[in-house]
Amino acid sequence: MCSTRNTDLLRSLGADHVIDYTRDDFTRGGRRYDVVLDLVGNRSLRDCRRALTPTGTLVLSGGGVSNGGSLIGPVGLIIRGQLVSRFVRHRLRALTATPSRENLATLRELAESGKITPVIDRTYPLNEVPDAIRYLETEHARAKVVITV
Repeated sequence: MCSTRNTDLLRSLGADHVIDYTRDDFTRGGRRYDVVLDLVGNRSLRDCRRALTPTGTLVLSGGGVSNGGSLIGPVGLIIRGQLVSRFVRHRLRALTATPSRENLATLRELAESGKITPVIDRTYPLNEVPDAIRYLETEHARAKVVITV
């Protein structure tokens, strides 16, 4: 899912199905998904669950929006998801990762073999970090923003 300006980018990366969120509401389109990965946290738990198959999985991240969010950000959504998960057939999970040398080595191998392709929007030198953060917050980055050291 992306904005109009990124639909071609996602298709070029191999996406089978692209949803332009400026035109379509994925929670009301009738299509159901086995897994929904919510990296932003700007939709309600009910909306996200509506897009799932009956036994689908919703993975909630600690992402968030730069403005218009609540004081505790997406944490409230994650907590609600954990509480609701006890009473519904959907699996509602928080995205977790355990940093390790092994995981980093696997990621390096995938990148070096070409199995994954990082997409870089912009690169900033270390002394321009404030500009990079400003860009992320206001310009809606299309991909990763990299700080070079």
